[in-house]
Amino acid sequence: MTGARTAPLILGVLNTTPDSFSDGGAYLDPERAVARARELIAEGADVIDIGGESTRPGATPVPRDEELGRVIPVIRELSAAGIAVSIDTIHAETAAAAVAAGARCINDVSGGLNDPGMLRVAARAAAETGTTLILGHWRGIPDPRNKRSVYGDVVREVRDELSQRATEAMAAGVPRELIVLDPGLGFDKTGEQCWELLRRLGELQALGYPVLIGASRKRMLGEVLGGLPGAASGPADRDGATAVVSALSARAGAWGVRVHDVAGTAAAIAVERAWAGPAGGDQITLTGLEVYAHHGVFDFEREQGQRFLIDATLDVDLRAAAAGDDLASTVHYGEFADAVVAAVAADPVDLIETVAERIAQLALGYPGVNRARITVHKPDAPIQAPFADVAVTVDRVRSAD
Repeated sequence: MTGARTAPLILGVLNTTPDSFSDGGAYLDPERAVARARELIAEGADVIDIGGESTRPGATPVPRDEELGRVIPVIRELSAAGIAVSIDTIHAETAAAAVAAGARCINDVSGGLNDPGMLRVAARAAAETGTTLILGHWRGIPDPRNKRSVYGDVVREVRDELSQRATEAMAAGVPRELIVLDPGLGFDKTGEQCWELLRRLGELQALGYPVLIGASRKRMLGEVLGGLPGAASGPADRDGATAVVSALSARAGAWGVRVHDVAGTAAAIAVERAWAGPAGGDQITLTGLEVYAHHGVFDFEREQGQRFLIDATLDVDLRAAAAGDDLASTVHYGEFADAVVAAVAADPVDLIETVAERIAQLALGYPGVNRARITVHKPDAPIQAPFADVAVTVDRVRSAD
């Protein structure tokens, strides 16, 4: 389930709960839940993400037997029909039962923090059935007053905490290739913090794990839409905005999106894919390449030099290379890295904007590279106030001629 795709997986939300913020009670009956799942698949969902306990702000926990009674019959029937199922739970017992019933993905919004047995269950499921584990960023059941939404740099802190969760999952026995990360939009984060996580999604992706985006119908969207003339306020009124986020997530390289309105999201992603073009889905990514160079406006920067970190994402059609196992049909990333190091180290300039443009043009000089997104980080920049990073990103497309 974590394999490469040209478009993100669509996880269709199926809440078998009476108190979900969006559709509580609508699919509590197993027959209605199964029928809804089939509708979602027909609309374009790749996976049905089933939850039997709400994790909305202020939600009341339910006994395990009640959660199991809500989800297991549905999972069993859908799995028997060949429908891919994910279990949305923070409880190891529920996850284990769901995997036994046929689920092949565990979506734990707590990242394994709520139940110390979850990572052991996930490791066993991974070994026995290749089950994927989605680890969400979590500070507890969300506080509706956002008292835990205090961050210095929300992206950096979420990234570091998710990295720790992934490390602990691997230590428990979950293979790296079966781990997906979720920044936990809306979970003890303000709307602006959620948007900052999306703006800087590349910093989460730089950890090297697939990333799931779950913004569907959330308050962050309601806050944006609330300022529009005649805006409606209900969760379902946010489906159009959710589809936009889904399309932008596809553009940013997200592994998957978790949504209530599958049809709208599938349409939005299809439009984005058409816009991106046939080679838009294949990428070669190089992150964190460190180069010591002498760029900068100040004399001491030119004299002493400093570290620069380079991230590069190259859009290139990899079908021929994959089909023929042919290095000549792709970009040799080792040679490309050496060329980037040489380009950054040469000819000091004032601006990292110039350095980024230099690398982008170098990348577009490789046969088959249609687009290059280059970020140059200057972590030791001469800024007096404490800061985490400063960076410039350029996005360049090969000209038609």
